[in-house]
Amino acid sequence: MSSQVTLPRLGQGMESGTIVRWLKSEGDKVEKGDPLYELDTEKVTQEVEAEAGGVLLKILAQEGEEIEVGKAIAVIGEQGEDVPAETSEPKAETEEPTEVTEEEPAEEGEPAPEREDERERGREEGPEGPSEPEQRVNGGRVKASPLARRIAKERGIDLAQLSGTGPDGRIVAEDVERAQVAPEPAARLTERGRVETVKLNQMRKTIARRMTEAWEAPAFQIAMSADMTASIRLREALLERVGEGGVRPTYSDILTKVVALALMRHRDMNAHFGGDEVLLFPTANIGIAVAVPHGLVVPVIQSCEAKTIEEIAVARADIVERTRGGKLKVEDLENGTFTISNLGMYGVERFTAVLNPPQAGILAVGAIEERAVVEDGELEIQPRMDLTLTVDHRSVDGATASEFLRTVKSFLEEPGLAL
Repeated sequence: MSSQVTLPRLGQGMESGTIVRWLKSEGDKVEKGDPLYELDTEKVTQEVEAEAGGVLLKILAQEGEEIEVGKAIAVIGEQGEDVPAETSEPKAETEEPTEVTEEEPAEEGEPAPEREDERERGREEGPEGPSEPEQRVNGGRVKASPLARRIAKERGIDLAQLSGTGPDGRIVAEDVERAQVAPEPAARLTERGRVETVKLNQMRKTIARRMTEAWEAPAFQIAMSADMTASIRLREALLERVGEGGVRPTYSDILTKVVALALMRHRDMNAHFGGDEVLLFPTANIGIAVAVPHGLVVPVIQSCEAKTIEEIAVARADIVERTRGGKLKVEDLENGTFTISNLGMYGVERFTAVLNPPQAGILAVGAIEERAVVEDGELEIQPRMDLTLTVDHRSVDGATASEFLRTVKSFLEEPGLAL
């Protein structure tokens, strides 16, 4: 008997995903556990395995199509078996008193033949839609698909002001997207040609949304400079122990370890802000900001306080390689309690990192540079590294943040103090 393949919920808060590429074609034999397709979510692009074996009878969702969680995307069954005519639909979202949404019975964005004339008129009227939106409110109900409602909520768009092009005037995602797009001004055509427009991919949309959330938090920054002489000696000693083919520990690995130990001593920094509560975590799960083409990803190394520097180096090398190769899984990005962002390898001396909500803090690390420093009345040259801590003031105060950063500084300047 055939079975439907539905879009799974791969992480908390996931509502939809985009099919990047099908790894099997219609008619191909599929074993349970075989990679079936690549899915792009707000967090990561990953391969999704088949939950049943058989033959891929029908692909219901095309590459590049955004699909809601729970919606049927394919059918797997026996060779020659008939494909069911009906497909499952995602469950309706909870209705809100100010705006109740009806579910979309047809596929998202699917034109209805009886509405094609109206859709054509909408296209002719331009991206902004008609000057007077059609009134579709009936007893306080606005006809819109769940996906359209979610996009409108994220972008602060009033659905009542839009004209729907779906069946019976229902608002679909395309209508909401179009409401955000203004006509291309003449200024975009310059003497040197047309200005290129690059649409945001799913990752950049997520980054934009997360940065907006971070900016709303009342954050503050404090900074210190650490003498890295002892840490440099420690790394040299660690490098001497690396065997053939082993992973070479970096200063980031040493920093990750000392930050994890500092978080265990100052647990208020190893926290999430939860509205009317603060969650304190028993382990230091540290996120490492990794630059990838067209975006930034923060994979997490779990329980860093319990790992040696060598173990952290191995975990870091593995997770960075998988990040840049697009092989991360959703669980690689979850449960982070603190984040480190290091731009020292680019020659950046100091910078301020943006919070990674709901985490209480993020540490920005610059390059190690030789500087003239006065010690005991004497001028000497030291390798210094700037540390800038950004903190969510809703959960952490200045004194607590300062004590934490001072502990990180002392551990870097004398690693033996971390024992």
